[in-house]
Amino acid sequence: MDRLKDKIVLITGAAGAIGRAASDAVRAQGGIAIATDLAGQPGIAHALDVTSEDDWLRVVADAGRAHGHIDGLINAAGIAALGTVEDTDYATWRRVMAVNLDGTFLGCKHAMPLLKQRGGSIVNLSSVAGLVGGHNFAAYNASKGGVRLLSKSVALHGARLDPQVRCNSVHPAFLEGPMVDEIVKQTNFPDAARARITRDIPLGRFGTAEEVAELCVYLLSDESRFVTGAEFAIDGGLTAR
Repeated sequence: MDRLKDKIVLITGAAGAIGRAASDAVRAQGGIAIATDLAGQPGIAHALDVTSEDDWLRVVADAGRAHGHIDGLINAAGIAALGTVEDTDYATWRRVMAVNLDGTFLGCKHAMPLLKQRGGSIVNLSSVAGLVGGHNFAAYNASKGGVRLLSKSVALHGARLDPQVRCNSVHPAFLEGPMVDEIVKQTNFPDAARARITRDIPLGRFGTAEEVAELCVYLLSDESRFVTGAEFAIDGGLTAR
């Protein structure tokens, strides 16, 4: 249980399902989790609005003073919104992009000086919606597709550093938890929507945040030291079709 022994990992969205599971997994594997989320959320070490550059500068400075470096970053903060390109209002578009894409950019940018101290690994939470489109996921598709290619750019930059910083994106399909509950509720026929989604997944079930966290542990660990710039679908076979 020491795959991340003494590794210091900064995690955004740590009050959400994936962020919380990732924080628990880091600790279970011997690492130190710096859990961040919006102020007032339970179980966090630092308040962090990922859309605020000032917040990022403050949290990174605090981590630097406390530890001198970090070994990993998990950008897990994210929101979803249903809507076609016609019925998505601009305010919703901007909010989804700000949290999902701008927040990931700011995290990669401002955590890099601490990651460069000893080398490290960035895990960016994208989505299966960053690999395939949906007619009513205009903003979410765009934001998560952006996270996918941002991760590749960060990986190529990190490979030129000494010590090197790796970066990969993780693409879950539908997971049990509040985000999917809210998405299916927005359809006005949640039971039918849930059943249809389940039928579309070859393994016949939704995933879990804990399964995603286990993949994050691998990408943070030295086991993945030759892995960078890659995208990892954890989707029950959804994109295999």
